[in-house]
Amino acid sequence: MADTDPNKPAVPLFNVQIDGEWYQFPKGTRMIEACKQVGREVPHYCYHPKLTSPGNCRMCLVEMGMPPRPKPGEEAPVDANGKPVIQWMPRPVIACANTVADNMGIRTDSKLTQLCREGVMEFLLINHPLDCPICDQAGECRLQEFSVEHGAGISRFREEKVKKPKNVDIGPRIRLDDERCIMCSRCIRFCEEIVDDRVLGFTERGSHTTLAVHPGKRLENNYSLNTADICPVGALTSNDFRFQMRVWFLKETQSINVDCGTGVNVTIHSREGKVYRVTPRENNEVNSCWMPDSHRLSFHSIESPERLTDPMVWTGSGHRQARWKDAFARVVESLAGLDPSSIAIVASARMTNEELFLVKRLAGLLKLTALDVVPRMGESDGYLIAADRNPNTNGARVVLGLESPGAHLAGIRGGVESGAIKALLVFGEDLTEAAGWSEEILKKPGFLLMVHTHANRTASVAHVVLPSAVWAEKRGSMVNVAGRLQRLNAAVPVPGQARDDWEILRDLTLGLTGANGVHGIDDVFRSMAVSVPIFDGLSLQKIGSQGVALLDTGVKIPLLERERERRAKGMING
Repeated sequence: MADTDPNKPAVPLFNVQIDGEWYQFPKGTRMIEACKQVGREVPHYCYHPKLTSPGNCRMCLVEMGMPPRPKPGEEAPVDANGKPVIQWMPRPVIACANTVADNMGIRTDSKLTQLCREGVMEFLLINHPLDCPICDQAGECRLQEFSVEHGAGISRFREEKVKKPKNVDIGPRIRLDDERCIMCSRCIRFCEEIVDDRVLGFTERGSHTTLAVHPGKRLENNYSLNTADICPVGALTSNDFRFQMRVWFLKETQSINVDCGTGVNVTIHSREGKVYRVTPRENNEVNSCWMPDSHRLSFHSIESPERLTDPMVWTGSGHRQARWKDAFARVVESLAGLDPSSIAIVASARMTNEELFLVKRLAGLLKLTALDVVPRMGESDGYLIAADRNPNTNGARVVLGLESPGAHLAGIRGGVESGAIKALLVFGEDLTEAAGWSEEILKKPGFLLMVHTHANRTASVAHVVLPSAVWAEKRGSMVNVAGRLQRLNAAVPVPGQARDDWEILRDLTLGLTGANGVHGIDDVFRSMAVSVPIFDGLSLQKIGSQGVALLDTGVKIPLLERERERRAKGMING
């Protein structure tokens, strides 16, 4: 987000020549970032825009020059276009740790830089095992890519390679192959600078340098899998994804995480209807480049044996599978003739805005007022996990008009216990787990409808159970704790006879009230934008992959605040 403080002094712009073309960059911009901004990618290993620059891989060497200093009384020489003539230095410089200067020249593809890269690649490959076909990093290995693009294609090394430890257990979720490590130190700097866990370091010297955990420690912080993401080779790999699937077979879908209110941006990697891994996606207004391990691995619940795949109807002696038509008919029959004051809805702040809008529409058509969601609070971890464990509490406030989500839940429970509420419709919540209701309480209403993804204790006593979609199977929008409107996208289809929640709500509304339905999730958003002014002028397409600032909640994401401080101090550039 751009800094709009009118009292903050403007950052001066420097004229910089890159490969013969002149551009302007703010003071403090690193040379490697300046080149990247104009489409001149400089190969690198140790550099990462969110970490400090150690300058130890030397892969980003470029030619640098400055205008010659004129003699007293003489004008600085200029070319035919009136631009300064560059006097090039006789030796290259690293682009990752040097910042641009006014009238600087940079060459990223000269003969000298090509020779430097070939030399660096030759040194990096001296002790590296040539086992690309069996390496789990194949397909996304920067060493493999750069050896093809910038390597000499031959090696003059004829001695025996140094052997280092393989398949080292350094933590519950990470595996280390020291033979493949190129000593970029990204993992070390990530642990120290981002998650305050000084657990990794180098031992020995020269060709015998190895990555290791400090004595008595393990790499077990809740952000450890990010080290596998930023490792440019196959030295650090995820125990969960290791040897599960070749990456070139996977389809990538951009979405968001729903395990807490931060709404970390993610990429879902799937094949043939199965999710194989989830990785963080860069968004500097939400999660930077990182993601908690606990959120990343939660996708395994998608294929849980407890997953609901067919509508179920209570017959008196147990649940039996039913057709959707028959399940809807049972709901309509059970609610027919009931006074609106005797019906209540408990929705979920884990539902999308579109689903919540259809819940509110259903409540309005039934003329009932007992409507709320279940709050889910914990403690912030001081990085990316928000205290609000619901991903769409702000969406519930905006769409359902709830000033304080959960404030009416006790009243609904009291109505259920007293018998005043004769029908309870529950969407996306196991009330025994999330709200502490007992099964005895849930058995009191004459009718209980449960719409959920997994079998649970609330579903076990429901008269009708309808199977719905998990977050990776649906499209829609949510508003995170900082007030940012973000979009989910479906990566895999729903299993069995399960349906998307908005379709279930549409058909319920049609069966109960006869109101005309909608034909797509985009139609739902358009209807919502008409009814909820804050969405006016927006659509699912306009939300885009990075989201839209919608509300000013005053909530800050701790990791981003720390990152802004480090950027202001010039410690990082990204």
